[in-house]
Amino acid sequence: MQKRLTLFAGHYGSGKTNIAVNYARKLSQSGFKTALADLDIVNPYFRTKDSEELLRREGIELVVSDFANSNVDFPALPKDVYSIIADKEKHIVMDIGGDDRGALALGRWTEDIVSSGDYEMLAVINASRPLTSTPEDTVEVLREIENACSIQFTGVVNNTNLGQQTTAADIIASMPYAQKTASLLGLEVRFTCCANGLLNELEGKIPKIFPIEIQKLYYHMT
Repeated sequence: MQKRLTLFAGHYGSGKTNIAVNYARKLSQSGFKTALADLDIVNPYFRTKDSEELLRREGIELVVSDFANSNVDFPALPKDVYSIIADKEKHIVMDIGGDDRGALALGRWTEDIVSSGDYEMLAVINASRPLTSTPEDTVEVLREIENACSIQFTGVVNNTNLGQQTTAADIIASMPYAQKTASLLGLEVRFTCCANGLLNELEGKIPKIFPIEIQKLYYHMT
């Protein structure tokens, strides 16, 4: 059953924001009243606000810092997170900041999230990142995130990629890494992401594929 609150967290550059945007769109397309909260106040390169026009056009509420996409480098958190968490009619997707420093920001809402009993905390993993290239190193990073926000992960999302150079073979080769990481955490791989253009090559070869439309890099925006 679909949980009302879905949190995506992981190492810097794991691809949380792309996944959060696409996941919110999928929920909305499935008929859920949806909101997307950007709590990533650490990483300036991928931002949900870059997709604001698309999200609003699809009826998805976007909750971001007042300083998002400005030149103000200030760790301000969105003001409306409490209200959307309390709104039982909405399904909420949360993009959590990278590593334990970013996850600390989630702490102020931990009690509300956990007490709801209706949430998922999904660990986004990417074997192509230097500090998460092995299952053991990845688990170490994820445990630090859990300790920082006082919420345990409930599932794993495999988002191993090499950017635009990613091939179907790269994603297939990442499956043992993802499965071992999930096993060490005592969890399961909920889904594996791929760019839309690779979907046809991967169907039938790996389970639970989640195709995504890649958001532009912040420093490529004009």
